[in-house]
Amino acid sequence: MWKWETDGQAKAVIAIIHNAYEHHRRYAWLIEKFRSSGFHVVMGDLPGHGEGARNKRAHDEDFQSYHAYVQQLVKASLIYNLPVFVIGHGFGATLVMHALQEKSIECAAVIVTSPWLHLHIHPSKLSSALSSMGKIAENVKSTHDVTIKQLTRNYDVYTQDKDDLLYNTTITLKWYRELQQLMKSASSTQEGIHNLPILMMTAERDKITDQKYAKHWIQKQQLTEIQYKEWKGCFHDLFQEPEREDVFLYTKSFMHNVLRSIGYIV
Repeated sequence: MWKWETDGQAKAVIAIIHNAYEHHRRYAWLIEKFRSSGFHVVMGDLPGHGEGARNKRAHDEDFQSYHAYVQQLVKASLIYNLPVFVIGHGFGATLVMHALQEKSIECAAVIVTSPWLHLHIHPSKLSSALSSMGKIAENVKSTHDVTIKQLTRNYDVYTQDKDDLLYNTTITLKWYRELQQLMKSASSTQEGIHNLPILMMTAERDKITDQKYAKHWIQKQQLTEIQYKEWKGCFHDLFQEPEREDVFLYTKSFMHNVLRSIGYIV
């Protein structure tokens, strides 16, 4: 885990869980925005992602390692004895939703953006065919063609990240099966989730995941505080989009309201 501390007294701590295939460096802008706004930030790379997985050919991580990572990240954030906000994006948002279902996450509120519940993009047809062959095909590799160009309309971000050697979309069929199981579980669960304030934000022109499933999920939750926002014209990576300043301010306003509600002066 890495920690970026604000100057002076912090209002709260932000724990960020990134999307599949990427790494924490893609969040440099967002980290600095939070830090300069009076928040400590704690973030790392998901297992099998980032610099530590530079020579890894394909994602084949056990999903239990992801769930354990979420718990470790939150635990590392709690050491400041300040309110903790957990932000999950894409696949990271789905992991946060799983933690809410398990009632295993301790924080003041959560923010989930563009959660993976139903994907528009799937691995190749060959891989899909092989997936019916059972365990014999578990280690077969495929490319999940989620490109930077599909993630954001921000040309500066695209030119910066299009040749990122740490961005790896090669997966095994076993990994993809586990992803499908996680998305299905998150979408279909009828059990009550951990009752925390939730802000969910989706993108109108998301090319990766169907935002209707996310909206349906949030609408059926029996929570005391829910906020939903669909960003018109935006692609999947809301915090990378040309409108990201507005997205950040909207997020910060939600967090300030939560802090006021629990007695903190902001």
